[in-house]
Amino acid sequence: MTQNTQLLKGILEGCILEVISINPIYGYELSVKLQEYDLNVSEGSIYPVLLRLQKKKLIKGEVKKSPNGPNRKYYYLTEEGIKSLEDFKENWNKIRNQVDNLLNWEELE
Repeated sequence: MTQNTQLLKGILEGCILEVISINPIYGYELSVKLQEYDLNVSEGSIYPVLLRLQKKKLIKGEVKKSPNGPNRKYYYLTEEGIKSLEDFKENWNKIRNQVDNLLNWEELE
């Protein structure tokens, strides 16, 4: 597992919540959307996270007919999911600023 993959694994839930907050989405489409942001996450990694988020009641799934092929399960944020995403963003901004300060300490002197 590369270092980049290990870092992403720690923030993947927040990234997935953000994508779902923009628009309800199904699993494969979520994988494609993450790749558009250069977050290369396999479908095999996404589905366990979606299941975990459902168990935490942060998202809910609803099966809908697809115009092309089999039915698809679309994911939506719950009220708890909206709150969790807000918390994630707050924590992310805090840790990002702290790490940026540490990595750029020589520039500040």
